[in-house]
Amino acid sequence: MKQVSGQFFVVFYFQALAKVLGTPVIFFRELQDIDFKQSLGFLVVSSVFFAGASLLTRQFVQPLLSGGILFINAIGMTFIAAGLGYMLMSMFFGKKVTFPRLFAVYAFSAGVTLLASWIPLFVWLTEPWKWVLIGLGLTKSCDFRWNQTIVVIGGSIGIMILFFKSLLPLIS
Repeated sequence: MKQVSGQFFVVFYFQALAKVLGTPVIFFRELQDIDFKQSLGFLVVSSVFFAGASLLTRQFVQPLLSGGILFINAIGMTFIAAGLGYMLMSMFFGKKVTFPRLFAVYAFSAGVTLLASWIPLFVWLTEPWKWVLIGLGLTKSCDFRWNQTIVVIGGSIGIMILFFKSLLPLIS
């Protein structure tokens, strides 16, 4: 991937989007030298679209607050998932890649799926799709073996489920 400056980011965004959608294996194989700003920028643009589309398709009592929460959640969950993946990778397999490279896999995978996640009930399709893309990214970009990828993804999902389940008594 080439370095991208302000005016060329839109071109980069749509090129990356087309590559992840059309040829994810090739995209993740070429992801070696991605800049953290590029992957974060891709995630931010997709999160803005997700929050905006969600606001336009549903009625919220406080739309600005709800839009902000949706936006922060989209970015925050990607950071949490990438952080858990990095932690599990470090604990079980040693430090194989840097956090920016691992985050890029999560950011591009989540960013693509956010573009359809605002559609009601599509989360049942986009969430598994996101994890499949993350799996492809970990194997093609980070040189994980499939068994390592399954441990990282399964462990991340398990920890997130347990964490949010532990919060249920606080809101009921």
